[in-house]
Amino acid sequence: MSSIYFDNRTVMTLDAGGTNFVFNAIQGGKTLMEPIKKPANGDKLELCLQTMLNGFQEVKDKINEQPVAISFAFPGPADYPNGIIGDLANLPAFRGGVALGPMLESHFNIPVFIQNDGDLYAYGEALGGILPEINAELEKQGSVKRYKNVIGLTLGTGFGAGLVHNNVLIGGDNSIAAEVWNIGNTISPERNAEEGVSTRAIVNAYNVATGNAEPLMPKDVFDIASGAKAGDKEAALDAFSCFGKHLGDAVANLINLFDGIVVIGGGLTGASQYYMPAVLEVLRGTFADGQARLVQKIYCLDDEQEKQAFYQFDSKAIKVPFTEKMVDYSSEQKVAIATSKLNASEAIAIGAYAYALSQL
Repeated sequence: MSSIYFDNRTVMTLDAGGTNFVFNAIQGGKTLMEPIKKPANGDKLELCLQTMLNGFQEVKDKINEQPVAISFAFPGPADYPNGIIGDLANLPAFRGGVALGPMLESHFNIPVFIQNDGDLYAYGEALGGILPEINAELEKQGSVKRYKNVIGLTLGTGFGAGLVHNNVLIGGDNSIAAEVWNIGNTISPERNAEEGVSTRAIVNAYNVATGNAEPLMPKDVFDIASGAKAGDKEAALDAFSCFGKHLGDAVANLINLFDGIVVIGGGLTGASQYYMPAVLEVLRGTFADGQARLVQKIYCLDDEQEKQAFYQFDSKAIKVPFTEKMVDYSSEQKVAIATSKLNASEAIAIGAYAYALSQL
């Protein structure tokens, strides 16, 4: 189990949405209290900032521990290392640079760490989710193989990502590493990846196929696909399949660049049975010249048989040239993709906690 679960330090956290701010505190990887929810007031800067101050103060007043830091995810663009927020779409009051981190540090006199939600999601999975689970099972199976890289993806209104190597979050020189939403794709070369991997992509695909003009939510398309709601079931299934192909294309590019375990979270994971087959079809496919999309063999841990196969590493003893020594060798190169067992906000909170501790 990760050391964060044995750490007695307390960190105050925030789940910052465009509509609501949800405040809490974490100790030993676990929340200490019932969340405090407040309206974000994202269109009124002074009120929004005062809401943050009030929310964190309420948390501090309720817990019996002195927090060592504040750590949370906040939308970008931002200069995350310096805690300065740029021009936000869903919180329109933030314009021209707002020194949010320094404000909170000045008020509470403790360090403040702000990161992208995709980054903290990946970090939470690396330290308290998919990665320790996989490595614990490999140890149980008697394998010497250990994984150190995580590609964390969040699926929802947008398409987010984070990269972690050996317990270190990769932020990039401008705090914008893993901006997967804006990479190109071979499925729709004229658009960026997010236009094919988002809630609007599913709804748009269904509407175009059916000529539907009524307002729909992704849940409506899901219900049509499952037969729980009247509509064109085939078009709904095709919409999720198209989404899966775009997602698979993005994942293939990330795996080829980063070579790690892929874990998927966010609001759309409840529909994984409708898009994951298309994801795997792309990952196991080939280019026109027959070259495989991936060098590694991909396993889906959502499938029990594939999961068991993933954990079996065949090795053989080979001789070290010019010596009598023997070493174990496995020619298998494996990676895995899985739907997260953690709620995305839970993984982000764990990531925020772990990131603060890593920086202190």
